[in-house]
Amino acid sequence: MKKFTKLSTALLIGTAACVTAASAAEKMTVVSWGGAYTKSQRLAYSDPFTAKTGIEILDEDKSGNALAGMRSQVEAGNVTWDIVDILEGDALLACDEGVAIELDYEKDLNKGADGTAVMDDFIAGSLNGCFVPSIVYATLFSYNDKAFPGEKPSTIADVFNLKKFPGKRAMQKIPDANLEWALAADGVPYDKVYEVLSTEAGIDRAFAKLDTIKDQIIWWEAGAQPPQLLADGEVAIASAYNGRIFNAQVVEKQPFTIIWDGQVFELDGYVIPKGAPNMKAAKDYLRFATDTQRLADQAKYISYGPARKSSAPLVSTHAETGIDMNPHMPTNPANFKTPIKKDAAFWADNGDELRQRFNSWLAQ
Repeated sequence: MKKFTKLSTALLIGTAACVTAASAAEKMTVVSWGGAYTKSQRLAYSDPFTAKTGIEILDEDKSGNALAGMRSQVEAGNVTWDIVDILEGDALLACDEGVAIELDYEKDLNKGADGTAVMDDFIAGSLNGCFVPSIVYATLFSYNDKAFPGEKPSTIADVFNLKKFPGKRAMQKIPDANLEWALAADGVPYDKVYEVLSTEAGIDRAFAKLDTIKDQIIWWEAGAQPPQLLADGEVAIASAYNGRIFNAQVVEKQPFTIIWDGQVFELDGYVIPKGAPNMKAAKDYLRFATDTQRLADQAKYISYGPARKSSAPLVSTHAETGIDMNPHMPTNPANFKTPIKKDAAFWADNGDELRQRFNSWLAQ
């Protein structure tokens, strides 16, 4: 009887432990950008992950700055996010501040499907300790074809030329990219933009160029706004994320044309907040969502290039329309002739100061 009791107790304890472990990983929260982008992640990563593991993924859209949200949760000791989709520059800060966990890349990620080592497969320099990039995306300009029945704008200089190409512009309400474009429109070679922007004279020059179109700018803050502003005819030209414009062009059949000149491209990917409530599930999701096939699969739904070299040959056709996705990738050679690589380290070092000046400039 004693043996039976001991065995029963052990079984009950073991069962309870298993139930507790299972319940802890029944659901997890992935924080991302919302809209077409989160939809692409759900179809390429989250739904297949749930099918494989049984763990339900709860999508949460960023309400404001994801880095600020991580800071406040970690400082309060009340972390509710498991995985956070974040820009490379913010990931650098999150790692430096200790609000994102450091990763052992060779251990925590899968090799490329072709056998390429993790550190060789991702874009050079992108694995910074805490960050795993998933996509290369571009912020760029697009116009509504109806706004320009004659000659069409094709360069960053054209965007700033209100006389030749009249109409309102929509631009994101941050200095990032806007300052780079202002210098490019003012004649600074694209590969010298950050050299000039690193000087006081260069910053003054950028703001002076923005002054020339300031009264014609409608400022946007959410990624869904620029395509809507273009579609409604409220602006003639808008800066936007290339995936949002692709979705409007291909899925919604909007008459938009992308200006690839001067596209500011950068990396976006994942970090795991320090103290994530479902740490093991978060690491499992990270490994799964950033493998070769999954990153190639995301390109079926949105026109962002995969951040792994081994994924590029697997990019195929759009899931809904069947069109070839390769010509719509920011990194396609035809689109990548005059890009500006966003300098994440520059913005990590100078972002606060430049945002303060930008906000003061807006208020003038």
